[in-house]
Amino acid sequence: MADFITLRWLDALDILLVAFLIFQLYKIVKGAVAIRIFLGIFTIYLFWKIVEALKMELLTEILGQFIGVGVIALIIVFQQELRRFLLLIGTQGFLSENQTAKRFFSLFKNKEEVFDIDFRALSGTIKSLSKTKTGALIIVEKNSNLDYLVSSGIEINAKMSKDLLENIFFKNSPLHDGAVLIVDNKIKAARCVLPLTEQEIDGNYGMRHRAALGISENSDCLAIIVSEETGEISFAVNSKFINQIEPAKVESELRLNLN
Repeated sequence: MADFITLRWLDALDILLVAFLIFQLYKIVKGAVAIRIFLGIFTIYLFWKIVEALKMELLTEILGQFIGVGVIALIIVFQQELRRFLLLIGTQGFLSENQTAKRFFSLFKNKEEVFDIDFRALSGTIKSLSKTKTGALIIVEKNSNLDYLVSSGIEINAKMSKDLLENIFFKNSPLHDGAVLIVDNKIKAARCVLPLTEQEIDGNYGMRHRAALGISENSDCLAIIVSEETGEISFAVNSKFINQIEPAKVESELRLNLN
């Protein structure tokens, strides 16, 4: 019995690491329909480990077979969530929520590296579109490569400017539907089609918000939304919304989320 309750420091570390990974997975599936499946599988797994520790051989064998086959089912059911989890680990979005890791890796970054974008032109465009209640969806690439989006829209490859962006989103423009992709201060493409989120979001949000949240789940980009109904400015980043951004604070919010 003593061997069963003995804990080494490695056991404690093991528990902490598993808890951290489970928490990260929970944050990814939270709000989606898949959360119920995740909680169900996790409950069965915990029950399996308990009966295994208690040496209940018959239940252990049955649950072990179920868990073994269930791994394949999990990969199928959670393919989008697993993709998001791997992207989270491999991008700065993961480090931004873990300040210790961020400070450590920042020691190896090039200190002269600067995000190449005209913040004044971009913020001016957003404020102007908000004032006129012109619906817009702008995607700014960061570290994740979004070249695959170009084929879904119209390639432009022009220097970003306030006039050009406003003309693209003008209501009678053939390019105003879909998203504009900005890469290295260039408008790479317009009318891009984005993946939609499967999360349950506010019913007042439309397709622009669903698309913005969807692309933020699949990459570390910044998605900027201007509501056509209210003119409200929102950002989608790291699978979350930043809502009701005041026009006066747009530029500072852009710098905060792009640096």
